[in-house]
Amino acid sequence: MTAEIQSIIRELKLVMNGEPWFGQSVDAIFKTIDSKNVYKKPGKNAHSLIQLLYHMINWAEFTLAQITDKATDVSFFEKNDWIDINSTEHSWEKGSQLLNTIHQEIVRALENKHDDFLDEVVSYRQYDFRFLLNGLIQHDIYHLGQIAYLNKLLAAE
Repeated sequence: MTAEIQSIIRELKLVMNGEPWFGQSVDAIFKTIDSKNVYKKPGKNAHSLIQLLYHMINWAEFTLAQITDKATDVSFFEKNDWIDINSTEHSWEKGSQLLNTIHQEIVRALENKHDDFLDEVVSYRQYDFRFLLNGLIQHDIYHLGQIAYLNKLLAAE
């Protein structure tokens, strides 16, 4: 493992359960979610909290599959993006735990890599692992902001 990989690992950990510069981590915000609100949508075409969570899971799984050379054709992840949520299958607790587990697995997989890995091209894409991993961090922060805002909006109803 080398400096850039270590930096990416540090950022992944900060976003998930550290004390990031931008505010609260995924773990901290997820603990504030009222499970009775996770299936509610603020509007007809808006996403629910649970849809946002499982969207984050999908692309974290894509990233893990790429890092561990278990990449399924990208169409698998595209089909599983914004899935129909079934309240008997998809719970906030289960999804939160799954997202955390996937990120831990990503970190473990990266601990065995060197910085030159970041220059390798991602299967089914035209970008490298540096772009993918930094993109995952940005993606998590982006949707975390949506989740935090939607959580406050729904709590005020």
